[in-house]
Order: sequence, then structure tokens, then C-alpha cells
Amino acid sequence: MSHRALRAVRRWAAAAVMGVLLSGCGAATGGSEDKPADAGPKTEVTVEPITAARKITDAKGVTVATEEPPARVVCLVALCDDMLTELGMKPVATNSGLLAHPRFLGKDAAARIPVVPGGFLSPEAEAILSHKPDLVIGLEDTHGKLAPALKGATVFWPVQPATWQDSVGYLRDLAALTGRTAQGEKAERAFRHKLADAESGRSAETSLIVFGSDENFGVATPGNDVAAGLFPKISDYPWRSRGVEGSYSMEEILARDVDVLFVETLSFGGPAEEKLSDKLAENPLWSQIPAVKNGKVYEVDSEVWAKGRGTRSLGVVLDEATARLK
Repeated sequence: MSHRALRAVRRWAAAAVMGVLLSGCGAATGGSEDKPADAGPKTEVTVEPITAARKITDAKGVTVATEEPPARVVCLVALCDDMLTELGMKPVATNSGLLAHPRFLGKDAAARIPVVPGGFLSPEAEAILSHKPDLVIGLEDTHGKLAPALKGATVFWPVQPATWQDSVGYLRDLAALTGRTAQGEKAERAFRHKLADAESGRSAETSLIVFGSDENFGVATPGNDVAAGLFPKISDYPWRSRGVEGSYSMEEILARDVDVLFVETLSFGGPAEEKLSDKLAENPLWSQIPAVKNGKVYEVDSEVWAKGRGTRSLGVVLDEATARLK
């Protein structure tokens, strides 16, 4: 798979494809000048009240207004499914597999939610409108092109989360629009407490999240990947973005003595033919990484880790990560 294709997959999976690429023993850029990602200030657990509103302006400056509290929502990005679940709602249609996870609706209930044809990259506007939505939530850099086709028929909200704070902000905004303020406050509070607890028990172990599908692989970095943004708070996470074309070599990963590895196997919709960790095992340097030697390589659910990005998904990430980092 080309670097361009991998970036498209990551946008489909995590929508933050500024991630650096790891390609076998490829050349690295940045090298020793890279500094560990900043853990940021201590997590605040206080939750401000949410007020119901017919119009909000999100943290990215996008204004969204609905005549009535939206009840029929079409989700084109998994963050939407995550937020609706937290608010006690279901989408009228989705193109994400997130809802099948047991911490969401589960397979049986999720199977009853209609799927938007066209996939993540090219959802069909006519199919979206057939569900008579009063709100459509999609990814700005992927679904923004749909706005003209939806204008006048429904309200389109383009989102673009880069951090967990962005995700919390979007949840609060949707809670305000839907009038489900108590549910929004409860979900935010639960997440903040979970993150604060994980932060207070921060592990000294070095961790790493890698993603990919075949011969090209990426390192998930804070600022480009919402889940990765949590990791400097809960472990040693010495990985920073090197830009769209930057890369970490296998030699660099080996040199950083990674104790715990989390692996996201991505695919274009169907089940992956081979786990990414099995593919990486073909590289002789892989077996020398401490995490591999000690059996601390964990394949994780990319629907949650890469695509979810909402407070419920990030809560699952924290639960799974902290259990492995002890």
C-alpha cells in the first residue's frame, strides 16, 4: 500500500492522518532531537453545567443551529456514534462499525441500524437524505464536500477532533443541541474521573501505538491521534509527529526500549486478512523489541482505538491500556 493510501485508511479509521509512517527499516527523519510528548496539566474533574441551546458554535468556530432538538441523526464519523451513545440516543443511519462493540450497542442491536452506502470516504448524499435526518455529523476534511448536496434539506455539522478536549467539547455541544444536558454532564464527568485516575497511577513503562495494514505502518502521535494524546498522561510515550511524510524506523523503535505495544490492524471495510503484528514479525528487528520479547504486544480494536475518539471510546482505551501498563 502506498503512503497516500495509508493516509486515506487512517483518515477512514482515525481521521487524523498526519501520523508518522513506519516502513520496515526505512530511513528516519527527526532523529534524536525529538522530545517526549508533553503530558499537559493535571486533568480537571470539575464539569461545568451544560445549557440547552438551539445554536452552538464549536471550538473550531463552526456554528450549528437546529429549529428543534435533533432526534434523527445520521453519523458519517464514529465520533458521532460515540456521542449519541453517551447521550442515550441511536443514529438513524451510520457508516461506522463502532456500535457493534459490547460497550456500545452490541452486535445484534447495531445490526438493526441502517448503513449509509458508499463507505466512509464517499457516502451517498441521496441515501443520507432518505433517512430524513435533522442533523448529519461528518468529518470536516472528508465529508465537507457533501455540504452543498445537503444544504437546505438538513443541517450538516463538520467535526475535526485532534485532542480529547476537542471530543469533550463536541459532546457538550451535541448535548446542548439535543437538550440531553444531564446525560452529557454525566458522560463528561465519568471520562474526566477515569482519565484523572489513570493519570495518578501513571506507569513508568514506555508504550507505543502502531497502526497499519500491510507493508507501511504508522506511529500514532499526540495531536494527530486522539487516543495517542492520552498516553503521555498514563505512560512514557516518546513519540511526536514528524509531519505527513516523516517516519520512525524500526531501528529507532528498537532503540527506545518499548515495554508495551498496542497494535491497530486497519482494513478497507472487510475483516483484515492478517494481523499487523504478524506482518511486523517478518522484520527481524521486531523480535528484539522488549515488548515483543516479553509478550506485551496487544492487538486492539481499531473501531474503538482509531475511529471512536469520543468519551466512551477513550474510556475503553484507558481501561485496556492501564490494565496492560501495570
